[in-house]
Amino acid sequence: MEQALADFGAPRYRGRQIFHWIYRQGVTDFGAMTNLGRELRERLAVTFALGPPAIAGRQTSADGTTKFLLRLADGRHIETVYIPDTPAQTFCISTQVGCAIGCAFCLTGKMGLVRHLSAGEIAGQVRVLAHETGLAGTAFNVVLMGMGEPLHNYEATMKALRILADEEGLGVHPRRVTLSTVGILPALERLATEPLMPNLAVSLHATTDEQRSRLVPANRRYALKDLIDACKRFPLGRRRRITFEYVLLEGVNDTPEDARRLVKLLNGIKAKVNLLPLNEAAGIPFDRPDDDRVNAFARVLADRGVTVSVRKSRGRDIRAACGQLIVEGERASSGQTLALAMTSEQGKGQRALEQGKGQRAKGKGEGKGRRSEVGSR
Repeated sequence: MEQALADFGAPRYRGRQIFHWIYRQGVTDFGAMTNLGRELRERLAVTFALGPPAIAGRQTSADGTTKFLLRLADGRHIETVYIPDTPAQTFCISTQVGCAIGCAFCLTGKMGLVRHLSAGEIAGQVRVLAHETGLAGTAFNVVLMGMGEPLHNYEATMKALRILADEEGLGVHPRRVTLSTVGILPALERLATEPLMPNLAVSLHATTDEQRSRLVPANRRYALKDLIDACKRFPLGRRRRITFEYVLLEGVNDTPEDARRLVKLLNGIKAKVNLLPLNEAAGIPFDRPDDDRVNAFARVLADRGVTVSVRKSRGRDIRAACGQLIVEGERASSGQTLALAMTSEQGKGQRALEQGKGQRAKGKGEGKGRRSEVGSR
């Protein structure tokens, strides 16, 4: 911005003033930037355009989670989520329109990759949410866990984090940012050299190459051993740990044997494990394990000294939970079209199934089925 203003024939410091207006004050109208001269404001309005992501829709969950549908300057849409009281306020933002990774249990992957977001579009999501929620100027957390693989869009993602960290803007300290990745190894190794270091979360989801390659196709290129070795080399501050995310799929990766292999895999790493029981959705061919199975898995880890937590899903009733973000635009990609067709057909089948369960329950006095949450999907 300073260089643009210098090229424009204005003092360089005006660029920093404009940056402050946009990010700290949330102002995107040059005419309202009152510490700029009127003539300069008029010239800027004619020459430059400010195109922040626009709110095209929002849904609020029963638990207070709010999902925002944001329209970009080219008409594409992304989703980003505000999660209150977690215990801090958290923004879950996207780095791409869609995602190329194609994890087997994630709706976003059904879209395929439409395009990368620019640094301004990534940082712009935080700016929009901070001012919409009244949190600008206060402490909040940012997780890069929305649509897309952050390390697949490395340059724009890191530039966005530098923008967000600037004290003239929102001043989001890197310790309040968590970057989630499946492990794109060249980019992960580059991240290890960055002066601005976010918290790292690795989406693991399996304990063998065969198992992980089925669930996370990127594993076919970046094998599990190489990923774990890169994590062991990753520089961590005294109080920092790598978080390993593990989506539990019933009968697939949720056995005590899986848990014991996970303990061995993480040996020697300052690690924390986040267990995420699957957020079921039509179009995803897996089931959510019951609480007893989840707790048994967590107990194996805890008994062997691994720090573990079971993440409570937020916003499932509005499809805002992990793995549930998918934009249903007017011009759907082929992956989107397939996902929507699967949603429609499986939805019909599931409704018929639930109706049959209801009829059997009347005869047997069984009012609760294992998949009682299907109505919220």
